[in-house]
Amino acid sequence: MIKAYDGVRPVETITASISLVAADSGKTFLLATDGLTITLPATVEGLDYHFVNTGADGNNIIRLSPNASDGIFGTVTLAASVVQMAGTADTDFLLTKSTALKGDSCQLVGDGVDGYAIVASTGIWASA
Repeated sequence: MIKAYDGVRPVETITASISLVAADSGKTFLLATDGLTITLPATVEGLDYHFVNTGADGNNIIRLSPNASDGIFGTVTLAASVVQMAGTADTDFLLTKSTALKGDSCQLVGDGVDGYAIVASTGIWASA
């Protein structure tokens, strides 16, 4: 289900909590509002979502919430450590407010079985 966009990825600004659908795959989401929860659809192989914090430094908590039967798995490398998301079902992935920087981002890709893999990230994200 990966879509080709002639080198241009669709961009959408999100200002309120939302539940994404498969048709949103391939988009980059700009998030400048504090306290958002972005709910992901049930995993399907190839679903691809990219999230970018466009709010001021230290301003935004962004919560990425998988479907109740899915997890988010992979690692986020920090300056002094590695944070591992174990793929536990129904565990959220959170950009922490106190350390949030404008431009922090993550990209998640569905595997169709266990949930979403973290394929790219910047900033300090945590399990929640």
